[in-house]
Amino acid sequence: MEHPSLIAYATQTGNADMLQSTSSRRRKSVWNRKNPYPARVIANTVLSGAGSAKEVRHLVLSLGDSGMTYEPGDGLGVVPRNDPALVDRIIDRLGVSPDTPVVDRKEQRTLREALTDRYEIATASKYLVDHIAARSGDPELTHLVSTGDRDALDAWLWGKDVLDLLDVDRSLAITPHELLAELQPLAHRVYSISSSPRAHAGTVHLTMATIRYRAGGARERGGVCSTHLADRIVDGQTVGVFVTPNRSFRLPADDAKVIMIGPGTGVAPFRAFLHERAERGASGQNWLFFGDQHETCDHIYREEIARFVSDGVLDRLDLAFSRDQDHKVYVQDRMRAHGADLYRWLEDGAHIYVCGDATRMAHDVEEALLDIVTEHGHHNIASAKDVLAQLKKDRRYVRDVY
Repeated sequence: MEHPSLIAYATQTGNADMLQSTSSRRRKSVWNRKNPYPARVIANTVLSGAGSAKEVRHLVLSLGDSGMTYEPGDGLGVVPRNDPALVDRIIDRLGVSPDTPVVDRKEQRTLREALTDRYEIATASKYLVDHIAARSGDPELTHLVSTGDRDALDAWLWGKDVLDLLDVDRSLAITPHELLAELQPLAHRVYSISSSPRAHAGTVHLTMATIRYRAGGARERGGVCSTHLADRIVDGQTVGVFVTPNRSFRLPADDAKVIMIGPGTGVAPFRAFLHERAERGASGQNWLFFGDQHETCDHIYREEIARFVSDGVLDRLDLAFSRDQDHKVYVQDRMRAHGADLYRWLEDGAHIYVCGDATRMAHDVEEALLDIVTEHGHHNIASAKDVLAQLKKDRRYVRDVY
């Protein structure tokens, strides 16, 4: 059955996005993906503790005299550079000099320069796959391309970079011009901003997981941007950045309750939210669900979160560390355990924010919300889905997942 009080409230509450009026939203920034601002790195520290299976970093970048502005909930576009070791191995495979001149976007550059900061080489484009399949004698790749089975081809390509494709047939000769013609432009990466402009004036903070893995042999692979920032950017160096506004992921009015669900690096925008609400003296209550694998080494921002609790900024905190007991516990399990209270918050007009993994976590959290609305709101599954749909429509249930 439909719960009238919850649906009615959903149509009455306003979002702070409607209430805020900032110059950043009236004036288009001069800094963008084609013209990123060279932000100086002030700090680049590891948050993960000893024994963690992850490498999570906290970065602080100076906005200098850029005039760049942002709001909690926005993202930061970061322009990466490719791993120089991979660049050199690709050039070596081509059998040419790194200083070989190439024309890139009507501009003459060296091959090394072009491969370093112009083209995607950590993943293989469809064009390169088709090119190699057409010219090589590799039966497996030729079969995968000819059948058109995208799932099978994607599985074969997982973890492979441009060098792997070139090594499918080492007898195949390919020129720098031919290779560059088949590559995609190097794209920027977007990270959730983890700072508040009021609390961290003149700077922007990122919370980043460094991606490292091995696939198809001993060669170590990694995320293009995360390893660039972790391994090759030190304090004092610059990195190209620009703000990517996320106007659907904004804090509500100061007196509204906020429920934040962000395990792992998904906590990034909620660190920004909490700092922002503290600076604004917002009266609305705040509830954070956070988790990871182990409390001892993966509880990032532990001291800050503890201060938010002791200062009365964070009214409720529920933690889920999946590997600290025999059975795995996740944020959605903590949500169900406190389902009655969570539903009461929704009836009181709370806004729900979810950030993090799109493949499993976001789905599992939504299933937990459906269970909570069904059980504690006395809905059937169909009307529970209607409740969540209404919350989404009214921007009281928003997600930033990747």
